[in-house]
Amino acid sequence: MAMEYSEKVMEHFAHPHNVGTIEDADGIGEVGNAKCGDIMRMYLKIDENEIIQDIKFQTFGCASAIATSSIATDMIKGRPVSEALTLTNKAVVEALDGLPAVKVHCSVLAEQAVKAAVADYYKRKGVPCDECETCVSCVHEHDHREEE
Repeated sequence: MAMEYSEKVMEHFAHPHNVGTIEDADGIGEVGNAKCGDIMRMYLKIDENEIIQDIKFQTFGCASAIATSSIATDMIKGRPVSEALTLTNKAVVEALDGLPAVKVHCSVLAEQAVKAAVADYYKRKGVPCDECETCVSCVHEHDHREEE
């Protein structure tokens, strides 16, 4: 059975936006899903007013992984960091006019990659982990949540 992808998914897969790296990135986040093999890395360039001036991504994965990375970058580029923290996988799916149920995990990765990059940005700035607002939403190297 073939999966049905929306026109937006196919457009962002075939012509992804914001692909690449940022050499002097202010924040870098990398997440992956061992089950499917998708890996996403997000790079943020943030100005003194905490506006995301540039965002790039590198994704190794399927069409949905690439499309969700692409649309997520479009959704937060030019926005305040505080807005990037409110990005949800549901919003990513909606912006793409839907994803097949078995591919929704890609939208979760896109959300997590953005939030991991923001967490890295805060870490580089010396903002304590409990003030970075991302610990509940993402896994990053200084994650110190209590075991559940």
